[in-house]
Amino acid sequence: QVQLVESGGGLVQAGGSLRLSCTASGLTFSRYGMGWFRQAPGKEREFVGRISWSRGLTDYADSVKGRFTISRDNVKNTMYLQMDSLKPEDTAVYYCARESRVFGLGSRSNNAYDSWGQGTQVTVSS
Repeated sequence: QVQLVESGGGLVQAGGSLRLSCTASGLTFSRYGMGWFRQAPGKEREFVGRISWSRGLTDYADSVKGRFTISRDNVKNTMYLQMDSLKPEDTAVYYCARESRVFGLGSRSNNAYDSWGQGTQVTVSS
């Protein structure tokens, strides 16, 4: 059974940094593209960024480009989201997800993912 567990969320002041982790089990992690999404209160879940199964190719939403960095450690079965220069509008629950197909690049679409973590809260105060 696939399990994704996010950690590292918390409360931070605007301009600060956080690093989220997503640790996977029950799958061959290195074979899958992965993604980060977030959902703010009253809003739909939105794409944050993705990373391919190999070569670490990444893609980001315009709202976080230049501030957030995704990486992965296939030995530790863990994906990371380094968030710098945080803004109050980054406040949301952050989710990691596994792409449904193997050897993928990740996707900007929710529908491309079939396994999700429980989420971790990130709150940025002004």
